[in-house]
Amino acid sequence: MAKAELIKESSHLLRGAVGEELSQETAHFSSTSAQVLKFHGMYQQEDRDSRQERKKEGQEKGYMFMLRTKVPGGRVTPAQYLAHDEIASRFANGTLRITARQDFQLHGVLKKDMKEALQTINTTLLSTLGACGDVVRNVVLCPRPAAGSIERELWQQVSHLSRHFSPKTQAYAEIWLDGEKVATVAEEEEEPLYGRTYLPRKFKIGFSLPWDNCIDVMAQDLGFIAVPDRGRVIGFNVYVGGGMGMTYNKPATFPALGKPLAWVDGEQAVPVATAVVETFRDWGDRENRKHARIKYLVAERGIDWVRQEVERRLGFALAAPRRVSLSGAHSHLGWQPQEGGLWSLGVYVESGRIADTETQQLKTAFRHLVTRLQPGIRLTSDQNILFTDVPASQRSVVEAILKDHGIALAEEVAPVRHRAMACPALPTCGLALSEAERVLPSLLQQIEQELKDVGLEDEAPLVRITGCPNGCARPYTAEIGIVGRSGDLYVLYVGGSHLGTRLGVPVAEMVHGKDLVPTLRPLLLAFREQRE
Repeated sequence: MAKAELIKESSHLLRGAVGEELSQETAHFSSTSAQVLKFHGMYQQEDRDSRQERKKEGQEKGYMFMLRTKVPGGRVTPAQYLAHDEIASRFANGTLRITARQDFQLHGVLKKDMKEALQTINTTLLSTLGACGDVVRNVVLCPRPAAGSIERELWQQVSHLSRHFSPKTQAYAEIWLDGEKVATVAEEEEEPLYGRTYLPRKFKIGFSLPWDNCIDVMAQDLGFIAVPDRGRVIGFNVYVGGGMGMTYNKPATFPALGKPLAWVDGEQAVPVATAVVETFRDWGDRENRKHARIKYLVAERGIDWVRQEVERRLGFALAAPRRVSLSGAHSHLGWQPQEGGLWSLGVYVESGRIADTETQQLKTAFRHLVTRLQPGIRLTSDQNILFTDVPASQRSVVEAILKDHGIALAEEVAPVRHRAMACPALPTCGLALSEAERVLPSLLQQIEQELKDVGLEDEAPLVRITGCPNGCARPYTAEIGIVGRSGDLYVLYVGGSHLGTRLGVPVAEMVHGKDLVPTLRPLLLAFREQRE
């Protein structure tokens, strides 16, 4: 059994020594407590930029914490947004980050401020519990705000699944909320689904539509493609075994796309999801965490075995999956009409980082916009943001606020940027081998110029970069995927699909950052010739 399993088993349902260590006047937690903290939605990190200097001066590491708020379906109220904006200014590094799973992340929080930050989040009826750790993570959903009853039905499924799979331990309330029981923390002091050791690893669920796979449904551990008919959802095609992570020099690890499992109706979605999670709980690898994802069960035992195991737990046979094609994947940027004469506006946020810089004051602009108009807010799986339910009479007000703060509208942003993504990587992520977020701006600028130079300026290849092979920004389904190898060296993948239906293949290893775009040039020229 892996060490992580022993830590979970002895943690007394995610308590461990976290409460005791929180009261100590230290800047960090023990390594064991840091593992338990992940289930509470926090990662213990350090400023890796200052590591050598601090070591030279005999100082301990520059410890800090990343807090991740679980935001089902990416839906945020104005009060919830403004609370996170305030926390970012008071306790974090002044920025707010949208993740590839429609969460909020706060970086640079110090240990002494963690409790107050979490209590502030909790007052808005959101929580960080279960945003990380070996549980079902945030359930993602296409953020499209114009689908009427279809949208409402999907939101009900996402809400139900999110509540159903939320950890039931009272440890979170006891440690961070002074024992208060509130709406975001379950009442029962047991884990009827997860048990004392929870899942072997994380588990990701997502919902998409045939015409809009913006959430990369095939990259999920469990994916649902909703099939509408006459304005209602008549059922779902279910896919199992997607996942992006891999480990270099470990051929038993690899990215994978989900395989079709079954067709289910709306009432069967939660029971089927539960049976799939239980199958992973009982059969997933608990000895080798690098091999502990459901995609390896599917690859090694086969989808038929998984289906039989799920049916055994359900007590009934599953219907065969139907033929469903994915035909689109939208950025949701720009103005889009909603029901009742309202509008939504999707705004591009580079790498999901809501910050104020010399040229662009995203954080200030969004705060003013939310405070003044009180719009609905939705986070996308491409790390962008939608402001919804805007009256037509207020469109000019929204545009003026953005313009006054240097923020471009969608039509002013190069198409190649719309769905481009990067993980945070250095200096905060302990797993990062290379830069990602900090090099994305220059990388996109180079790609944008190269596309112009070869006559492809109207094309929008899907570009994603990560600082390590864990693939948080889903580089393996991108048309141009860049994965950190070591320092300034990267592996270049091409051939994925903007629809999320195909994995890219590595075409160049150990490529220096400055050589990435020149390496792409022959491929872009070949694409231009074939297109013509």
